[in-house]
Amino acid sequence: MIDDNGYRLNVGIILVNQDNQLFLGRRIGHEDAWQFPQGGIRPNETPQQALFRELKEEIGLDPGHVRVLGKTEGWLCYDLPKRLIRQNASPLCIGQKQRWFMLGLVGDESHINLQASHTPEFEEWRWVPYWQPVHEVVSFKKDVYQQALIELEQALNRYWHPKAR
Repeated sequence: MIDDNGYRLNVGIILVNQDNQLFLGRRIGHEDAWQFPQGGIRPNETPQQALFRELKEEIGLDPGHVRVLGKTEGWLCYDLPKRLIRQNASPLCIGQKQRWFMLGLVGDESHINLQASHTPEFEEWRWVPYWQPVHEVVSFKKDVYQQALIELEQALNRYWHPKAR
């Protein structure tokens, strides 16, 4: 869904393990394109419904494999670089408007499956320190990543009982 301002409604997923490390996936066919899982919200779908659908499609996890620790209060937006805007698309999409969720991985990582969907997004994944994704994501997403991590750090500290960071 694209809103009246040209932003595609989207959810972002920050998955944290018991060691307070974050899941980062490398997009298929892009050597340096590391990012958090994310995906569009369909018509008549709530952000939380989109979260669990995308979680299953992109990394193979079911709701029982995670615990929702928090979500951003509002929407965080980024603009696409002009070269990535499909000028002939209708409606025109100029960027993403995202609601971010932080999830704690319950149990071990054995349920993570990048091939859970017919159209996989990632070909590789790894656990990284909390702030590292801000330095690895493409430049036009950096501010949103930083905003989401700042806002959701309280949820991590309040609701997660992992090993010390």
